[in-house]
Amino acid sequence: MGDKRVEEFTAFRQRMNERILGEDNQVVRRFFALDTQTYRAGALDVKTKEMLGLVASMVLRCDDCISYHVAQCKEAGVNRDEFFEVFSVGLVVGGSIVIPHLRRAVDFLDSLEGEASTDAEACADHPAA
Repeated sequence: MGDKRVEEFTAFRQRMNERILGEDNQVVRRFFALDTQTYRAGALDVKTKEMLGLVASMVLRCDDCISYHVAQCKEAGVNRDEFFEVFSVGLVVGGSIVIPHLRRAVDFLDSLEGEASTDAEACADHPAA
């Protein structure tokens, strides 16, 4: 189940990004380009920027953004201990309302790591957005 969730998320994101960027809208294209440029290495490395993006996504409670940044963090070399420190910052800043999103973030991380995760789904307060 875990691998399927990751594959579906990735395929949907790629398909829709191509569809959206296929439109003749410079504002959308420029925003997407700005987003891409923001996460490139600069004074801060990519790993740090992705961890910041993950915290912001948790606080804003955007499950798609959380999944994206979990995947990007994993690719940037964030280890499990670092993930849980990032999760703790998001939880402290965002408060208890972040807990359902934390559950889904850990479930998605488990999926990326190839672990079966049924406990997180069973205790989720509401379905993923």
